[in-house]
Amino acid sequence: MDSVALIEKYFDNLTERQREQFARLGEVYAEWNAKINVISRKDMEHVYLHHILHSLAIAKVCRFESGAKVLDVGCGGGFPSVPLAIMFPEVQFHLVDSIGKKIRVCQEVAGALGLENVTTQWCRAEEVKQKFHFV
Repeated sequence: MDSVALIEKYFDNLTERQREQFARLGEVYAEWNAKINVISRKDMEHVYLHHILHSLAIAKVCRFESGAKVLDVGCGGGFPSVPLAIMFPEVQFHLVDSIGKKIRVCQEVAGALGLENVTTQWCRAEEVKQKFHFV
């Protein structure tokens, strides 16, 4: 089953832009994972099932309202926030991690996908001063 088909099995109302972003997501992670290991190399062939779809499980139980602000503390390589940012383009996601190379991966992945609803911050969580609806 192709990557987008796997996601559409559970989310049948994707826009064309979301389909394109999800289709590209695995490629972008593969490119960055080769440079900066954020996902086990052995697990890259299962990135859609083990990382992207698992991240989207949140969307089955939580419907973020338009304009909501979500903070991902210790975002690592961007899971679950990057897949959720694709799923909820009207929600703002702020990704925070104390490890700079992980933030760089998140920035580059979001940029490659054209995600305008993702911001990143290289810091410790206690340094974040904004307010959020979800953490």
